[in-house]
Amino acid sequence: MKYLHQLRQLKKLLPSEIFLEPATLEKYASDKWFAVHQPDTVALPRNAKSVSKILTFAHKYKIPVTPRGAGHGYVGGCVPVQGGIALSTERMNKILEINAKDFVAVVQPAVNTAEFQQKCERRRLFYPPDPASRANNSLGGNIATNAGGPRCLKYGVTRDYVLGLEVVLASGNIVKLGGRTHKNKTGFDLHRLFVGSEGLLGVITEATLKLIPLPPFRANLAVGFGSMNAAVRALQSVFAAGFLPCAAELADKFTLAAAAKRTKSPRLLDCKAHLIVELDGQEKSVCSEITAVEKIIRKQNPLFVDHGSGNEQCEAVWQIRREFSYALRDTGLTKLNEDIVVPRGKLQDLFEFAARLQKKHGLQIACFGHAGDGNIHTNVMVDYNQRGAKASAEICLDELFRWVIASGGSITGEHGIGLAKKRWWPQAVSTESQKLHYAVKNALDPHGILNPGKFV
Repeated sequence: MKYLHQLRQLKKLLPSEIFLEPATLEKYASDKWFAVHQPDTVALPRNAKSVSKILTFAHKYKIPVTPRGAGHGYVGGCVPVQGGIALSTERMNKILEINAKDFVAVVQPAVNTAEFQQKCERRRLFYPPDPASRANNSLGGNIATNAGGPRCLKYGVTRDYVLGLEVVLASGNIVKLGGRTHKNKTGFDLHRLFVGSEGLLGVITEATLKLIPLPPFRANLAVGFGSMNAAVRALQSVFAAGFLPCAAELADKFTLAAAAKRTKSPRLLDCKAHLIVELDGQEKSVCSEITAVEKIIRKQNPLFVDHGSGNEQCEAVWQIRREFSYALRDTGLTKLNEDIVVPRGKLQDLFEFAARLQKKHGLQIACFGHAGDGNIHTNVMVDYNQRGAKASAEICLDELFRWVIASGGSITGEHGIGLAKKRWWPQAVSTESQKLHYAVKNALDPHGILNPGKFV
């Protein structure tokens, strides 16, 4: 262990928060991606002061520090590839305040996303960002990756709900950025610099989040189609008629076939495409609008239209959607989940390009996701037991990302770059943008100790 002597000193400084046992090191060596690398020690601080002590020590001895939350990332973002300290904020899990008058909440980073939303909703308050793994992930991780979800279409992503942050810098200094007002133009929006920064610029120890009134009613449609063209046309027609759903999700034939096996839903077997459209607001207006939306959609001759009215029925529709990723894993193939984004007008082009890639490389490609904002999870399904499959998958991914970039899209909409997308980073942004990223990184982390080995 390269840093063993120094880390023993750190253990003496914080005996109940620093761990050197092999079993603990193994536990913090990975996330939900494929890369694994053990840290030299694990830090489980209880508050910002402890985080400050750890980073002050690491800064002094130039020891790598890899921050992590719940460890549910899909790109290897919290894998400690250079060893050192894996710093987990999991003990910092308190909701400090939910204020209905100010419409804000103050939370520590390890607060579970779904539990937080439920507590807000019991007070008729609403925190919209809804990543699919919200039952397992944490708000700090959502902020570090600028997580999204289906409701981003209407309500925006995590960054749109972060009013203020407490952050510990690489030097160990604790800074408070932003505030609790819904408008604030006092200087630069520095707190937003840390949203989506993937642990490269500082460790988030507290967040002040914007809340809005909880819409009192919701309704949705789950629609099966005989072709993806028809599904895309239906969605485009909904937008053209002036409706803005809170969510709009599409799924392709391969995804639906896998989901049919897992959910035992026979209707999905006959689908070539599946669309979920949800509206929320006042009950009377939602009921009127969902009827109008259904009429628009029926012009594309869907195979079926299922209705969800109210929370319970709507959640039953979404439960099938939440099974898609697990259903793809059930196939026994390795799922390379790429959370690409294309301009909304290129949705149909994306599905057609994915079909050409599938035919060219002999690989199944499953596409599903947030059609309303162009963020389609494009999953390259690989059988690594098949000769040449790994090489074919790599070539396929290269072609996919080249096409996305050429189409004006983004290589990641929610998961971040981490390790998984590191090799496409230079293609995705200009040289000038890369230099600016490095300048910010060097200013805030001159020794490069925070999450080293990643894209900056």
